[in-house]
Amino acid sequence: MSTRPIVRPGSGADRWFALKTQIHTRLLNSLTPEQLRGLNKEGVREQIGSQLERLIGEENIPMTINERERLIEDILDEVFGLGPLEALIKDPAISDIMVNGFDNVYIERGGHIVETNIRFKDQNHVRLVIERIVSNIGRRIDDSSPIVDARLDDGSRVCAVIPPLSLIGPVMTIRRFGKKLLSTDDLKKNETMTAGMLDFLSGCVEARLNMVVSGGSGSGKTTMLNTLSRFVPDEQRVITIEDTAELQLQQTHVVRLETRPPNIEGAGAITQRDLVINALRMRPDRIIIGECRGSEAFDMMQAMNTGHDGSMTTVHANTARDAFSRLETMVMMASQHVPDYVIRQMLGSAVQIVVHMNRLPDGGRKVMSISEVGHTEDGHVEIREIFGFERQGMSPSGKVIGRFRATGEVPTCLTRLKAYGVHISQSIFQETHAVKER
Repeated sequence: MSTRPIVRPGSGADRWFALKTQIHTRLLNSLTPEQLRGLNKEGVREQIGSQLERLIGEENIPMTINERERLIEDILDEVFGLGPLEALIKDPAISDIMVNGFDNVYIERGGHIVETNIRFKDQNHVRLVIERIVSNIGRRIDDSSPIVDARLDDGSRVCAVIPPLSLIGPVMTIRRFGKKLLSTDDLKKNETMTAGMLDFLSGCVEARLNMVVSGGSGSGKTTMLNTLSRFVPDEQRVITIEDTAELQLQQTHVVRLETRPPNIEGAGAITQRDLVINALRMRPDRIIIGECRGSEAFDMMQAMNTGHDGSMTTVHANTARDAFSRLETMVMMASQHVPDYVIRQMLGSAVQIVVHMNRLPDGGRKVMSISEVGHTEDGHVEIREIFGFERQGMSPSGKVIGRFRATGEVPTCLTRLKAYGVHISQSIFQETHAVKER
């Protein structure tokens, strides 16, 4: 789907905005308060379009049919939607929308960030769209609360920052989530991982190993968590805990919990740690935390160590080893009186598998490593890489050249997999798979 330009061809952007604002204002003034309160996009779209046609005619401004239709669509977007961003929201191929002030809008499509021709009228226009988003969910953004995280009706995640914290005017990032879940066949076709790696990970989930998915922003951690959750047996009770709901589990017995920010008085916040503690009283078979980022890591690790096998979470980190360091720091935040070596022992016994993701320069997401957590010796946790991805260069077309390879390490968890009736061919731990240029 192509992006609909907001600037009228052959004329200045200011003139187009002025015309749109004038007709928008006349439209709203022509409606009674009762009509304004009862506006419904689907129900009155044709009626609104007819009124706009009449108002455009009264202005006596020559326009082509295509320009009239686009102006009507733009004004409908202002009345019912997110203004200039509405065309981007409707494009399923766009994964991220980044508004850097009123005249600088970027998108990510297919793993690549590109600038668009979308612009707002001015900084106040951006602020109005942000306020519309947050007011719909009972939140606010103002000088006393200049940062807000929110969620659109379609599940997209919105982060907005306004001055004085932002020096370039109101800024906003919208993280989109595809309505179509990637299948395991999609991941193999996209060469996110090999069939052997997927077989091993699915076996680990079935055998109820505790798993951590690490990686940077936009590396595919949530997608991987959704993929791993597919292998959880349908009869098990799963409780998910998230700051912003992103997970899309397919099981029937799923309880979804989401944190709550403080109210206008600064009270009433419910944190992830609060939800983890409460989830332990709800008879879960597994607990899945969308992302560990603070003191909830302590309670998550305790849950993993006390009978809630098969639990999963994600963490921001550059490597599997860094993921453990970050978790260690988070646990220390919650329980400063526990010695370092005890925390490492607890982490070493709680987590069995670390899957590390990365977004490569060509936009592709790949599993960079799958590692098994071993024993804790001399205060250090042993992390053995089972599978890895080796970058070997770039093709003339800009694609990353590399190969997935097994390190030759045979994981000790195979004994547990067999006990759960999961049999993995040991040949996959010797495989090498070159990535093909597509």
